[in-house]
Amino acid sequence: MKLFRQRHFWPAFFLLMVLFSAMAWGAFAAIQSSTRDELFAIPKGTWARRMAGDKVEILPAKVHLTLGVNDVLLLKNLDDVPQIFGPVLIMPGQSFRLPFALASDYQFECSAHASGQMSVIVTTMPEQGWARLRWRMQWYWNKLNTIIQSKNKL
Repeated sequence: MKLFRQRHFWPAFFLLMVLFSAMAWGAFAAIQSSTRDELFAIPKGTWARRMAGDKVEILPAKVHLTLGVNDVLLLKNLDDVPQIFGPVLIMPGQSFRLPFALASDYQFECSAHASGQMSVIVTTMPEQGWARLRWRMQWYWNKLNTIIQSKNKL
């Protein structure tokens, strides 16, 4: 009982409870998304920069999607020239939506990449518990990396 009367105990206890609550929410709360589209835009001037010798990487080499959460790849061509994605030619100003129904690894030709390839990795929605908590942590980590990479490219 003496431990509970110490003044430095309560802030640490409060922080521990907040951390535990956040982890419990992450493990058991339903995964929701405002849209199932995962948008990637090809900015204007991408082709011109590439032709000038700039190794522009505007899209990630690997896109991670989750069935039932963000399982539709949406590519928007804001550039002045057509772009190729798989068997599709995306004209300037057009968008292309590609929904996925099966969990798998997909490989596509992509003219917006210096390598000419793009991987789309589609996984199933994680079950409640540690798998869902790991999924949420990975999702937030990927979003943070995307933000950092886009700021580094500017």
